[in-house]
Amino acid sequence: MTPRALLVAIVVLAILAIVAGAAAMRSRGGVRAAVGGFDRAPDSVRVRVQVLNATSTRGLARRATMLLRDHGFDVVETGTVSDSRDTTLVLDLSGHPDWARRVARLIGPARIEARPDSSRYLDIAVVLGATWRPPAQPFYP
Repeated sequence: MTPRALLVAIVVLAILAIVAGAAAMRSRGGVRAAVGGFDRAPDSVRVRVQVLNATSTRGLARRATMLLRDHGFDVVETGTVSDSRDTTLVLDLSGHPDWARRVARLIGPARIEARPDSSRYLDIAVVLGATWRPPAQPFYP
């Protein structure tokens, strides 16, 4: 085999590997599916979520908001709290533990607590702790 034919064979194999990898990512739902599974908001239900950053890392509430919205949750409020915490807390405010479990599985390791709220403005509140790491953001050129 000549050096030129060997180079052509290597280039063709590299292109095939790239195409196969892209097809595999697309069939699995992309980067977000690998990180958060296929947990989504229930169909035809509006789940109102509040996301609060309880760390000193700027931008975590925004990143969690993007993740939750990508999976069908309606994030209606974001903010920061002054009390720092290590673990992420998902609060079930509306008496729907299934919704809280979906959010907790999507966000990652999180503790779930039921705290009924009679105002019914929010369904779920997420308080992000220092151990939460946002998923990698996709590159959109």
